[in-house]
Amino acid sequence: MTEPCPAEGGLAEVDLAALDRLATAAETVIERLRERVFAEGARKRLELRFQPRAAAAMAGTTVAAIRAAEAAGALPDPAAGQPGGRHPGYDLAAVNAIRAHFGTLPWRAESDPPLVMAVQNFKGGVGKSTLVCHLAQYLALRGYRVCVIDCDSQATTTAVFGLNPDVDVDEERETLYPFFRHGGPASLHYALRPTHWPGIALIAANLGLYDAEYEFAARLAREDGFVLDRLREGIATISDAFDVVLLDPPPALGMISLSVLRAADALLIPAPPSTIDFGSTAHFLRMLASTLAELARHGGERHYRFVRLLATKLDENKSAHHAIRRMMAHVFAGGLLDATLKDSAEIDNAAAALSTVYEVTGPAARTETHRRARAFLDAVGAEVEALIRATWPASGPAPARGEGDDEAP
Repeated sequence: MTEPCPAEGGLAEVDLAALDRLATAAETVIERLRERVFAEGARKRLELRFQPRAAAAMAGTTVAAIRAAEAAGALPDPAAGQPGGRHPGYDLAAVNAIRAHFGTLPWRAESDPPLVMAVQNFKGGVGKSTLVCHLAQYLALRGYRVCVIDCDSQATTTAVFGLNPDVDVDEERETLYPFFRHGGPASLHYALRPTHWPGIALIAANLGLYDAEYEFAARLAREDGFVLDRLREGIATISDAFDVVLLDPPPALGMISLSVLRAADALLIPAPPSTIDFGSTAHFLRMLASTLAELARHGGERHYRFVRLLATKLDENKSAHHAIRRMMAHVFAGGLLDATLKDSAEIDNAAAALSTVYEVTGPAARTETHRRARAFLDAVGAEVEALIRATWPASGPAPARGEGDDEAP
């Protein structure tokens, strides 16, 4: 290929071949990063373990009651046969078994419907996937049954849950893509897969999901009926097995995002407290209102159980962030969560390894930086949990949160 001629001003024009070289170079870097995280044959595991006092607090019972149940054979004893008498701790599945034995699982009553909540903002970089992953894991630590549906072809959430989107996910069989096609599956059960977190199931995504945008547009042009309710109908086929369904939509106003708005029962809107992002959030809310009104004219009006904004990526060292956060609290009175998702090196470091703060174990989980990050993530989770349970009149308020929820030392 001949080199492109310099354009006026001395800069060479960039042709398609040059763009292709840039894309190839970027893909090489991404592949090397993924090789570090997704080692061949490796499977992501949850290493969290909880010592008896922590497990008892999480289950709302006592160490003595747990030991009595183990002695009676009602619960397995993880300490049996352990050398040196040191208790190895309980994994999360064992903690949930203890909760089940003592009747303290926080599951919704059967008469209360599962909550379908979208973490939605049409702007990228606001902490959407970070929020979805940490909320799902907070709820799983509390004992809820959670389904996470990755609707974003960038597949960040899928990667955090241990799947290489380019290798481990087949868009023709394991994403939403076939479901959105004309004549697709009648249920979403085909795409559900367990994760390394007990209590969390995932519907994965990869780049191929982007084709669903075109599929939807074509269906709107040629079919009668309101096809944007397809996702809502699909979620209805699986939701009885869960307490909460979390949707991670694309950061754009497209067909999939519109489907998410139609499928959700509640919206959580992440909004960084910077001048530019606050302006974007204002535009998003105006666009959201007009979009929902337009959708209502075609498919009927949808009501949400709650809509809340959450200040994300707040830098504690920036006075402007605090000022805008205070303004948000005034402007969105009653519509802004009290808790804040702060900017944190702990979140960034975990994300670099396609992980979360809740997955950090060992000495790293006992640093002051980690404890601070865990504290504000827990505060966000607890406030959202209370909102969720407020939609379940037969289930009552959230169980008291034990002080032993942290990983055992």
